[in-house]
Amino acid sequence: MAPTMVLAGARVVLPTGVVQDGRVIVDGTRIAPTAPADAEVIDVTGHWVVPGFVDLHNHGGGGASFSGPVDDVLKAIRTHRRHGTTTLVASTVTDDMDFLARQAGLLSELAEQGDLAGIHFEGPFISPCRKGAHSEELLRDPDPAEVRKLIDAARGQARMVTLATELPGGIDSVRLLAEHGVIAAVGHTDATYEQTVAAIDAGATVATHLFNAMPALGHRSPGPIAALLQDERVTVELINDGTHLHPAALELAFHHAGAERVAFITDAMDAAGIGDGRYMLGPLEVEVSEGVARLVEGGSIAGSTLTLDRAFKRAVTIDRLPVEDVVAALSANPARLLGMDDRVGSLEPGKDADLVLLDEAFDLKGVMRRGAWVVDPQLG
Repeated sequence: MAPTMVLAGARVVLPTGVVQDGRVIVDGTRIAPTAPADAEVIDVTGHWVVPGFVDLHNHGGGGASFSGPVDDVLKAIRTHRRHGTTTLVASTVTDDMDFLARQAGLLSELAEQGDLAGIHFEGPFISPCRKGAHSEELLRDPDPAEVRKLIDAARGQARMVTLATELPGGIDSVRLLAEHGVIAAVGHTDATYEQTVAAIDAGATVATHLFNAMPALGHRSPGPIAALLQDERVTVELINDGTHLHPAALELAFHHAGAERVAFITDAMDAAGIGDGRYMLGPLEVEVSEGVARLVEGGSIAGSTLTLDRAFKRAVTIDRLPVEDVVAALSANPARLLGMDDRVGSLEPGKDADLVLLDEAFDLKGVMRRGAWVVDPQLG
């Protein structure tokens, strides 16, 4: 057994607020309430200690995809762990139904082993009008029987399905997902305000990357954005990379939804953590230039190259959001949505020792997952 470890002297973000000159005690894989006299003390004065990040929506990174073989999936997981994401849901992209079912089987094994927090199916049940970086010829209406096929293939590890709920079968599919404890997310949709309200009433609880791949907010036809922001039952995903959202849109979401209903996501693709070049997103080719991913054909934005440590720094230093609100959006809120807040999402005794160490400029210096350093701070 490793000796108990005490991280001392940092500003620690707890559910109750920021503690100056705080301590986090790590005993094995968990956070402990007290430390023995012989505990190892690591001085992290001048740093922040925050909970490990929880990403609900992520397609890959490190040059690898969650649509690839197991070695690729593990490579993408490791890439995002090094950037502070200690809990990660693997997102698929629109593809042939048989392929998605097979991939769900592969991903479910990794979820059962604890490497992933589950599976998110983004497509193929989305609108061709708002397809973004999804292959139009593979799109289909959300037939509940086909939605059920993917849920069954995931062997209890399906966490979320993104739907254009206005399509035939959409509302029935939302009800099916709710009955099976799977999050129904409204996204890649051309729905009206009224259709979106109906989907929420049927059980939809997440807005997939709010503002993106849906009609713009209008003063006569408010569309899905207004419905999703207004309803307290809905958590809104936001991609805070400076490309997907104008800062005013981010501010609007926080103002209307409140910090407790926002989840920062990456929507990352293969290039996250790597750099510019040509990549594949499902069956489509993507060009990444200056960190922005776009389809080679058509030029649509194709996911992001974001990592959650960068989303954190941008939110605090550019968007000027309170650190506590950013921690909620990156950790507590998505953990609660996934039903994992008894284990992750906050620094409390009994929970997994998942944490991120940041310096005064909010640059990442250390990552711990279940009591082991993924990125050793090497503070000397």
